[in-house]
Amino acid sequence: MRALKLYKSKRKAVRLLLLCTPFVAMGIWMLVEGNLFGWALIAFFGLAYPVGIFNLFDKRPQIILNEIGIFDRSISQDYINWELIQNAYPIAISGQRFICLVVDEKFKPSKKKGRFSKSVAKLNEAIGAQELNINLGQVQKINDIKLTLFILQMSKANKTDKAELLKSLPSKVYQP
Repeated sequence: MRALKLYKSKRKAVRLLLLCTPFVAMGIWMLVEGNLFGWALIAFFGLAYPVGIFNLFDKRPQIILNEIGIFDRSISQDYINWELIQNAYPIAISGQRFICLVVDEKFKPSKKKGRFSKSVAKLNEAIGAQELNINLGQVQKINDIKLTLFILQMSKANKTDKAELLKSLPSKVYQP
């Protein structure tokens, strides 16, 4: 079965590590000078080191697109079948890019969860997103508009056309 696998960007992980380093160094300098606020800087910005290192060496695909559906490690344990997707649209929230997936009410994940999950889902919808959102912020350079159009095509295509659409996908989705 043909699949497109999108991985976390190594460049963004290195950038995170490089951006937090001056603040950690400033915190160390403040400690040497006797200012205890340096501990706060080290503790807060030092948390970026394990996150950045994990993202740098994580070799698992973040998003998988195949004939069955979409698998995103950050939002679900299972594939989101193409037949469940009614609509999709791109959105940017605070500079982070997402693709929002509109699914039928009875297939929403919060239906099986508690009150807290339902209130978070309502908050997502209040800001213009959906309950199922594919986060493109950590993956390689992707054209979110073309990926959204591809998702819409796959959700409407029959089984034989899905394999053909997957063959043409990689050249369309990546940004130069």
